[in-house]
Amino acid sequence: MTTRFFQSLALGAAILLAGPASADSLMPPARYANTQLDDPRQEAKASALMETLRCLVCQGQSIADSDAEMAGDMRALVRQRIEAGESPESIRSWLIERYGNWVTYAPPVEPMTWPLWAAPLILLSIGVFLARGRFRKKGR
Repeated sequence: MTTRFFQSLALGAAILLAGPASADSLMPPARYANTQLDDPRQEAKASALMETLRCLVCQGQSIADSDAEMAGDMRALVRQRIEAGESPESIRSWLIERYGNWVTYAPPVEPMTWPLWAAPLILLSIGVFLARGRFRKKGR
């Protein structure tokens, strides 16, 4: 009875651990996921835009640097839209509308993001104030 229990437990663990290993699909990558556009100017626009867009899976890499399947799909989408004549700003706007401000490395300045933009200035001001007080004491 206990042998059967441990076999079932081992099988369950193997199934749970196999899930993340098969997270990527078996589909081939999109046409422009890893292939550059024929027109060098269009590819330059696409590359510049891809450097400013965050991979939704990797959380720290741009879609240009990520090997994630989702990043490949996003690279293909950017290249297809650039090839179709869309501007990089309209593509960025569409992606922000679809995925939120988090998809871009340069979030817009709006009331919701004011703390994000103000925090470095506030912290720097506090640091200067504290350092000034320290140097005054040492000078006396």
